Amino acid sequence: MKFETPAGANPIDAMKVIGQAVDRVDGKLKTTGQAPYAYEHKDVPGKPAYGYVIGAGIAKGRVASMNTAEAKRMPGVLAVVSAENAQPLGKGQMNTAKLLGGPEVDHYHQALAVVVAESFEQARSAANAVRIEYERGSGRFDLAKAKPGAQPLTGNDADTHTGDFEGAFAAAPVQLDQTYTTPDQNHAMMEPFATIAWWEGDALSVWTSNQMIAWNKKELAATFKMPPEKVHVRSPYVGGGFGGKLFLRADAVMAALGAKACGRPVKIALPRPFMVNNATHRPATIQRVRIGTTKEGRITAIGHESWSGDLPGGGPEVATQQTRLLYAGANRLTAMRLAELDLPEANAMRAPGEAPGMMVLEIAIDETAEKLGMDPVEFRVLNDTQVDPEHPERPFSQRNFVRCLQEGAARFGWSRRKAKPGQVREGRWLIGMGVASAFRNNINMTSAARVRLAGDGVVTVETDMTDIGTGSYTIIAQTAAEMMGLPVEKVRVKLGDSSFPASAGSGGQWGANSSTSGVYAACVKLREAVAQRLGMDPATAEFIDGEVRAGNRSASLAEAAKSGEIVAEEAMQWGDLAKKFQQSTFGAHFVEAAVDSYTGETRVRRMLAVCAAGRILNPKTARSQVIGAMTMGVGGALMEELAVDRRFGFFVNHDLAGYEVPVHADIPHQEVIFLDEADDKVSPMKAKGVGELGLCGVGAAVANAVYNATGVRVRDYPITLDKYLAKLPAIA
Repeated sequence: MKFETPAGANPIDAMKVIGQAVDRVDGKLKTTGQAPYAYEHKDVPGKPAYGYVIGAGIAKGRVASMNTAEAKRMPGVLAVVSAENAQPLGKGQMNTAKLLGGPEVDHYHQALAVVVAESFEQARSAANAVRIEYERGSGRFDLAKAKPGAQPLTGNDADTHTGDFEGAFAAAPVQLDQTYTTPDQNHAMMEPFATIAWWEGDALSVWTSNQMIAWNKKELAATFKMPPEKVHVRSPYVGGGFGGKLFLRADAVMAALGAKACGRPVKIALPRPFMVNNATHRPATIQRVRIGTTKEGRITAIGHESWSGDLPGGGPEVATQQTRLLYAGANRLTAMRLAELDLPEANAMRAPGEAPGMMVLEIAIDETAEKLGMDPVEFRVLNDTQVDPEHPERPFSQRNFVRCLQEGAARFGWSRRKAKPGQVREGRWLIGMGVASAFRNNINMTSAARVRLAGDGVVTVETDMTDIGTGSYTIIAQTAAEMMGLPVEKVRVKLGDSSFPASAGSGGQWGANSSTSGVYAACVKLREAVAQRLGMDPATAEFIDGEVRAGNRSASLAEAAKSGEIVAEEAMQWGDLAKKFQQSTFGAHFVEAAVDSYTGETRVRRMLAVCAAGRILNPKTARSQVIGAMTMGVGGALMEELAVDRRFGFFVNHDLAGYEVPVHADIPHQEVIFLDEADDKVSPMKAKGVGELGLCGVGAAVANAVYNATGVRVRDYPITLDKYLAKLPAIA
């Protein structure tokens, strides 16, 4: 099925199940510990052995020698596999560095070997007995130093120019020109990278923790130079990913190598330091924003430039993309530069691009409003646009940005905010309010599903879509239930298996809308088959309360399948509506912060997010997505930063003791409002993603609240005491 024209009325519009706050259908399994995660599966052929990965102790250079003799003699050891004795490996398209290094070392903690033993403790002990000598090379570990040599990009990441930015900016009566920085950050998901792998002849099977099943089946096949049909990937439950588990990682490759060497299943879970230095991270950025306006506050020139770094062959943090679309202005410039660094691989982390980009842009917008003497909400409203500013002939499919700002301001009590900072005190606390826009593009991905109707009237959905804690099981069950006229209890959902039809997978805020659209397409086909089996006209048949009705006839769904199961499979593909209409999601974040005037301690007191993201498929799971994103945004604003050892090229705070993330005590009252929308240009579900929108802009809203409380502007994230304590207002 191809989505080529705006969606008309369809069965989803009934919203008897879709749009309702249905409890997670997998909730009981997770809360009782019955949902098995990658490391816990017992459905393997034989007793698993344990693997322990040895990571490079340098960031750049080569392995001069590796002595494994002592390790091989230790109790329980079954194999030691390294580049010296492993089969020749390929490299998937989505990996920047090789997942098995040696003799060349590309980054710190790059996997160099795996020790396999009967127990985890034996494997770890033997790994510590492997002696590696290195020839250390010269590495590049400092983005600021590498910035002058950073290179422009091509293709979709090339510079953009509209009008005469430089001329318009120079002529603007009100100007802002500021530089900001965001740090390297880590996904810090709870479940580690983990895999159980085994071979049956020349076929490879893995239980793994991964967000994108089809991608990783293909990448494993490329790595082991084997046909994709010989690879079976399963990941039914994932304990968090945030983009860190989009791609094939070393746990899966090293487990497969270990399993081949010892002839039995091998299980590997990467230790927390490997999650930081061996896997991917959000790269640091240096961003310059220039905004020129009229005296009345209309933007006449807006420019956003960003510098980031990655390993050779990697890509940039696309921090300027929201600036191309969020605000009006005839004269525009965006530019990105990429520096080569020898730090661990930089790649996608929740809301790549917009998350760090909005952290910067939305401070700059507030700073411009202050120069103008305008209220920050009014300034944003004044510069709204209903068309793509770079291509005015191209309207937005739906844009309720102004409603988000205005309804949020009313709900939050924005009118009580004092424009002059540092004016509100409660005892020793300085109180401030901040606002920031939220923006994230909508992306659709081809997604397929298989649906089965059994003789008991139960519908089973099969798709390789994953649930990374987002509620995929539930919204997919709701979609099938709505389409087939059933309660959710009569739908079974099977996910995360590469033997199922390939879905969109979980990432980029595309998962919910795309995967449910694939289920919609399969259910359309199933409805036709059911109606035909019952001798009814598929065009007029209605599916209501477990029955099929057409004209004066009715029959139960179970009756249709009494002579045998009915199976339908279909994919949702996408036409060019996304080219005709800019598809984006919008929102507004409001934050109240308190800063201790004596110690500088910052406390976020309350938060509000207003989101316009098409039809909300399940407001309960969607709210969970947004409040989780808001929490991540507080971390990004106030504490999250990977500390780079610029001498030796690694992230020093590579565990959850040193890499700080928000805990319950850090998070105040959170409120989420979803605007009532249905965007017919994006899919038959009329939905868009919301999980990453909830993060975009939060950091800036916190930063703007801290400024409003104290009068101290911090432009380098995170906003830590050392950056503002000495500048706080005098106590007396």
